[in-house]
Amino acid sequence: PSDPALAQIYANSCQLCHANPAANAPLTGDRKAWEPRLRQGADTLLDHAINGYNGMPPMGQCVECSEEQFLQLIGFMANQPLPQ
Repeated sequence: PSDPALAQIYANSCQLCHANPAANAPLTGDRKAWEPRLRQGADTLLDHAINGYNGMPPMGQCVECSEEQFLQLIGFMANQPLPQ
């Protein structure tokens, strides 16, 4: 992310799985992998980030993140901004 604070959150909380193919998480910037998830809508993606989903832990390892930050991070990883 271009915002330094958000970039730090990404590096500390998201990158471990979303930049590692072995983690089976949709990779950052892989629009094809994110497309079916984006079709579920921002509310569902936000719910998955907060409550966990499949292998993703609740709060995505960012217990301090706000809903707005989660939406910005998801938009960054999906390479498509989400409405906030």
